[in-house]
Amino acid sequence: MTMVWGDVFISLKERTQKPRATGITMVFDKCQGPNAVADHMHLFSQHVDHWKLSFGTTALLSETILLEKIASLSSHDTIVYPGGTLAEVAVVRGVWRPFMLRACELGFRGIEISDGTIQLPRDVRDEMIRFGRGLGLIMITEVGKKDREQQPTPEHLAEQALADFEAGADWIIVEARESGRGIGVFGDDGTVNEADVDTLNALLSDHMDRVIWETPLKKQQEYFILRFGPNVCLGNIAPRDVLGVEAMRNGLRFETFRHEVENMEGM
Repeated sequence: MTMVWGDVFISLKERTQKPRATGITMVFDKCQGPNAVADHMHLFSQHVDHWKLSFGTTALLSETILLEKIASLSSHDTIVYPGGTLAEVAVVRGVWRPFMLRACELGFRGIEISDGTIQLPRDVRDEMIRFGRGLGLIMITEVGKKDREQQPTPEHLAEQALADFEAGADWIIVEARESGRGIGVFGDDGTVNEADVDTLNALLSDHMDRVIWETPLKKQQEYFILRFGPNVCLGNIAPRDVLGVEAMRNGLRFETFRHEVENMEGM
């Protein structure tokens, strides 16, 4: 009988497998060409669940290139969607319904709704979630502001997330931007504000398996994996970091393996 790595390293079997109900990894794509995306999928498709085309970059790509990327990702059961900023622009310009319809035509499987820059009334947010679900889209919403000077309290983030789930959102992202500094639950140096995480964890306890923490920095990924386990949902992962994050999830990298060693030494 042929062994697999999971027979040797049991931690690999503790990870949920695609299609995952939790423990997802969301990649943040700023500038990946079709060939690069295909290569990434060939290398580590089993470790990627969501693929976000950042900001408004979706609208800047030729249809041919965009279709290639979407097809490549979808063929590996990876949910691809435009960044929330594009939806915000569509709201401000009064074209959010055509935006969603166009996304469906192109083959996007999901849509992200956010108000990182704008003030999005609750009734409009609910209507967008319901409209997207009616189109058969997976609805991902994001809570939090991009401006360092306008950071909501964790209580407000939780309240908004709960309302989104009530309206039909499938996943909630906690905003951290691509920097992971001075935004959301992170301080200016990227350190986790544990009190904020405690609050969100307490208020969203029944939904934590569907909360995606944006963690672009290695120390943030380490914190959430150690705190919530290998099947925590992590987002804003650069393509080059996917395998490193998966190794961390499975205790196959210093950041998490050292704690296993320390626990053994303390026995």
